[in-house]
Amino acid sequence: MRTTLTKTMEFHAAHYLPTFPEGHKCRRMHGHTFRVELILEGPVPAERGYLVDFGDIKELAKPVIDELDHTVLNEVPGLAVPTAENLSRWIYERVKPLLPRLAAVRVHETANNAAEYRGGT
Repeated sequence: MRTTLTKTMEFHAAHYLPTFPEGHKCRRMHGHTFRVELILEGPVPAERGYLVDFGDIKELAKPVIDELDHTVLNEVPGLAVPTAENLSRWIYERVKPLLPRLAAVRVHETANNAAEYRGGT
């Protein structure tokens, strides 16, 4: 059996988006409760019955998420332009070596807006 798992984590941070047009509200400093979905895929070993323990996903990804929590994202190395698109890639690149089954990272800036990164360019 092949399956997809999603582990959801949150962090709180401020950012501003310097590449947005002058006068755009997102150029000003503002904050969000970001919701991050770590999406893992793969075959479930029949003898075990699960792909990856949700607790293990949380434990491995927590240091990466904690690096973003209660920060100004623009000040985090590699996030000078901390859009949801760039955040999803930034998180993916740091978590993928820890969780080889990671297929995608989806970052929700709001309840209605999200970006997903699946590796590659």
